[in-house]
Amino acid sequence: MLIGELSRRTGVNAHQLRYYEAQGLLRPRRGSNGYREYTDDAVVVVTQIRRLLDAGLSTEEIGFLLPCATGTDPDLKPCPELLTALRERLQNLDDHITTLVRSRQTLQHYITATEPRPQEQLR
Repeated sequence: MLIGELSRRTGVNAHQLRYYEAQGLLRPRRGSNGYREYTDDAVVVVTQIRRLLDAGLSTEEIGFLLPCATGTDPDLKPCPELLTALRERLQNLDDHITTLVRSRQTLQHYITATEPRPQEQLR
């Protein structure tokens, strides 16, 4: 199938599909006319990519994990270092959440300290 059909079947625009190819996540053949030609398996791969992106993984991480993915959910079969990579990503997310919570608390403190108090509004 050509890129337009893959786009229609997956709901992912052609620009994104070309990006996945550039990242090494999709590997279409090239026809004699130079057009990208995808197998039916590409639909499953694109679905896997989208779901892994929804999990917050980067395309680099997905490139590492994609060989371990089966089905459209995707299910991840045990591959070398798979759990280590997933745990590292989860730790990075937890660290980021901690930083965001601290930033939110600090901003709330500044807002509270800066808001006019009722007695100051009367002056």
